[in-house]
Amino acid sequence: MHLSRRIIVLAGAAALLLGATVLAWTIYSERERSAQIALGQQLYGAYCASCHGAGLQGEPDWQSPKPDGLMPAPPHDASGHTWHHSDEELFRITKFGMAAVVPNHRSAMPAFGGALSDREIEATLEYIKSTWSERERAYQRERSRL
Repeated sequence: MHLSRRIIVLAGAAALLLGATVLAWTIYSERERSAQIALGQQLYGAYCASCHGAGLQGEPDWQSPKPDGLMPAPPHDASGHTWHHSDEELFRITKFGMAAVVPNHRSAMPAFGGALSDREIEATLEYIKSTWSERERAYQRERSRL
């Protein structure tokens, strides 16, 4: 076989192998993401929904302090501001409590670091993000890159 023809055949085989690898990785990644979101949905129901609402709607009048001075649980849907925070901020808020990110913020939200593993916190946040529109997800992804 002529050398240039052999190079073309090898390049074609390499391209096919690369394409198959990318396809397999994409399928695996999507399955992994779906499993993570399903876990997050369960955890959200068990740990978050009682305050933030089963529909992620938050408590009424969430931007004004309650009579005890604590801030109500905000919504995690598009009407709230969760999607304005980076992944790092959301993780820290969930694991260490609101004061870890916003000093002097008075909230009833506990730190979940003792109840949830890092993987479980990430899954819960992935579930919340999966409910947002592409607009909110794109904004939040950009915030996370900064």
